[in-house]
Amino acid sequence: MRRSSIFSLLLFLIFCLSTSIMYANDIKDAIKSSKKNKAQIKYAIKYFKQTGDSLQQNASNFILKNITEHSFILHALYDSEGNEIEWDVLTYKNYDSMIAAMDSLEAIKGELNWKRKEKVEDVETISGEMLIENVELAYEVWKEKPWAKNYSYEIFKEYILPYRGSNEPIESWRGYFMNEYKHIKSEMNNVNDPVEAARLINSDLKSWFKFDSRFYCQPTDQGLFSMLMNKVGRCEDMTNLAIYAMRANGIAVTSDYTPHWADAGNNHAWNVVITPDGKIIPFMGCEENPGNYSLRKRMAKVYRKTYSKQTDNLAFKLENEEKAPTWLSGKCYIDVTREYTSVSDVTLKLKNEIPDGVHFAYLCVFNSGEWKAIHWGKINSNSVTFTEMGVNLAYLPMFYVNEELIPAGKPFILRRDKTIRTLEEDGVFEFVKLISVKKRNIEKSSRHETNVFLDEGCKYELFYWENDWKSLGVKTAKGDPLVFRNVPENCLYWLVKSGSKKEERIFTYHNDKQFWW
Repeated sequence: MRRSSIFSLLLFLIFCLSTSIMYANDIKDAIKSSKKNKAQIKYAIKYFKQTGDSLQQNASNFILKNITEHSFILHALYDSEGNEIEWDVLTYKNYDSMIAAMDSLEAIKGELNWKRKEKVEDVETISGEMLIENVELAYEVWKEKPWAKNYSYEIFKEYILPYRGSNEPIESWRGYFMNEYKHIKSEMNNVNDPVEAARLINSDLKSWFKFDSRFYCQPTDQGLFSMLMNKVGRCEDMTNLAIYAMRANGIAVTSDYTPHWADAGNNHAWNVVITPDGKIIPFMGCEENPGNYSLRKRMAKVYRKTYSKQTDNLAFKLENEEKAPTWLSGKCYIDVTREYTSVSDVTLKLKNEIPDGVHFAYLCVFNSGEWKAIHWGKINSNSVTFTEMGVNLAYLPMFYVNEELIPAGKPFILRRDKTIRTLEEDGVFEFVKLISVKKRNIEKSSRHETNVFLDEGCKYELFYWENDWKSLGVKTAKGDPLVFRNVPENCLYWLVKSGSKKEERIFTYHNDKQFWW
């Protein structure tokens, strides 16, 4: 063989080898993490490499590059001694009877808590056949459905291609819903409109799947099989069902959520249709169609679920084993607050000493009797900036130490005009007259009932915030407003009924009026 031929062959071999290494590096985490499931992962990789379809191969790689961040999370109920308690919400007639049963159980077993029982990693359990089916069917509807043809490849990968919605068990759903809604094209006025297609599908979902408040006490997300059988669930189940049905038919859909309401208890998740030009139209899967759905505007943060890892998230910035509040450690979400409400960056000088090893601060909202982290910021000297916060809300900066939130400064109100009013003791009221406002979730969506009341004969304790909730005494309601004397001025207050679930809202007080937050 001539020297030039040998040289050409060597170049070819080097090219093939380098291509193989680059390809392996692209998805090496999936292969490394798959453990006993390596054969299934490699089977899917080999299949798409042999088909010769570069877009499908790229789609498969996209799934595998990000698969290590996804799993099924099984939760269980435990008593105060760590014993698992058998629990099935469907054995109870309604929400109230279920809560009564849980209260009775707590009286015997001590405080009950939901905890993670098992985490089943997708990369260790997903089959090669399901990976292949998912990519091929997603690709098919993207190419064939008239309302999907204008979606970019990037939108397709993020919001049509993924095989799961949250932390539910992995199940095959594309074929089922492709068949269920194969007729909708014939019912459409504009076959190029994905929003119209979404409305038709959601109208059918509404006819058979309903919200059930009992599932607030069942934090494990249902898979398709369970939802088809139970026909009821909570917000996450409703959003997942809509995701399945619509992605299976080439509609770009995901879930947006607020982890903690900023002026009420609980949280919420809902769906959005993404249009080919990138606009979003919110809706509530199985409940309200796109164009007919509205949300309360007082939200501190709204995040959007993604399948892909988002390297700007806090999880990629933590160093030296520093921990963050659990959900903020997630890698697959983006901040979309500005799409829902007026926002402002907030820069604070931290008043409290920064603990050793702490590099981040957290901005918190008051939710169900606790301060809960809603966003984070990197500490620079003793200053921190929290980006794009919802306005007209009360916040408290905090540190996260030993898996607990501790105050980092004073609470404040971020006003509508984006200025800050710091709540710091400044004098004393001779007396204040108070009523109590309690907000509580009464149904599946963002709708709330507000009760203004003082129950005659019941005891109420007034607290003010000064690095903790400090009591100003207990009064018994006698039909008139409660009167408290020598109350610190310009603070954040909280009036709590004895024995309540601590859903009462915090408030400020000036000009003889309460202002609720």
